[in-house]
Amino acid sequence: MTRGWIRPGAARPCSLVVCRGCCCGDPRKNPGTDHAGQLERLRQAAAASGGRLAVRTSDCLGPCGQANVVVVQPSTEARRRGARAAWIGWALDDDCLDDILDWVEAGGPGLAAPPATLALQMIDPPSDARRRAR
Repeated sequence: MTRGWIRPGAARPCSLVVCRGCCCGDPRKNPGTDHAGQLERLRQAAAASGGRLAVRTSDCLGPCGQANVVVVQPSTEARRRGARAAWIGWALDDDCLDDILDWVEAGGPGLAAPPATLALQMIDPPSDARRRAR
């Protein structure tokens, strides 16, 4: 049987959690965005990364007014250095995806500085997410 998680002690890659809840990914809320195409592009990047990137979707992450939301989770190495997940709001176009993928390629949170334009899109996680992260 194949397990869908990483065994304890194994190094985890940088991961992207793509919100696909009530507002994120909804063409009625953001009709000019190719939501399915964005997700496919991120999945293709993960497949081509040689295990350095993982992508998964999640139900509603909370900050619906800032849809689409992508959470960039640091790798095991970056977490050991004190890095925390970075929440990106308004991830609606190819430029934003380019910035996210470039940042992850450079190491992601804790290992590389985010592009300046991406830093402007960083948002605070909902308060319940902060409690769970402690």
